[in-house]
Amino acid sequence: MNIWKIAFFSLLGLIVAGVIALVLYINSPKDSEPLPSYVQSSSGSVLSIKATKKDLESLANTYIQKAMKGEPLPVTMIIKEDVILFSKLTVFGFTLPVIMHFDPVVLEDGNLLLKQSSLEIGDFNFPPSTVLEILRDTIDLPEWMVVRAKEEEIFINLSELPVSGNILIKAKSFNLKEDNIELEVTIPNQ
Repeated sequence: MNIWKIAFFSLLGLIVAGVIALVLYINSPKDSEPLPSYVQSSSGSVLSIKATKKDLESLANTYIQKAMKGEPLPVTMIIKEDVILFSKLTVFGFTLPVIMHFDPVVLEDGNLLLKQSSLEIGDFNFPPSTVLEILRDTIDLPEWMVVRAKEEEIFINLSELPVSGNILIKAKSFNLKEDNIELEVTIPNQ
């Protein structure tokens, strides 16, 4: 066999292997950072607050807007029967609407975990973990929103919300079907 044929097929094999490796790399989500372990101190006055979906939606969007410091909002939250995040994704010069649906789960430490239930990106079908990874890598989200692409979830670290006066917030219950959301607010003793 001619040396040039061997070189050609070797190069072709390397290119095909590189393309396959690139596709596998793009489609495999990176390891997510572990959930922070946090124990809120409960010294202080504790208030129990009941909120509606509209109250929480307004509060969440206000905190997202504050965290963006005047930048255009990359994510808007709407709360209906589930938590819906709206965003835009630019792929190859096309801007596509991204609609992500999440089911909220209250964790033992009072923080909130949003488990992805469905996803819509225009007319395209992408794996949810890939979209969450792109969201995490392209949008500068607030510190208290941790995207965990591999697990298809977003961790809302309520203990890190920038609330004045060192007020601590915990979620107690999150029942969207009955529009019953209960938060615990701890005002530290001075």
